[in-house]
Amino acid sequence: MMKNMGMIDRGGRLIIAAALVHLALVAGLISGVLFWIALAVAAVFTLTAFVGNCPLYRIVGLKTCRDC
Repeated sequence: MMKNMGMIDRGGRLIIAAALVHLALVAGLISGVLFWIALAVAAVFTLTAFVGNCPLYRIVGLKTCRDC
């Protein structure tokens, strides 16, 4: 699978995922359906950051990495 995400994009996704998990679990600011949506988005962001490939980027034709 070809990578289509750069390091800045991947790092940003990990930061956003950590913030969402913090809001949902630690701070308790999100409850109900938003709690589960926040955790799902955090999981997807974490997975795509570690893999380096975003399926939505492929559909749109976007690449944020320089050498791919």
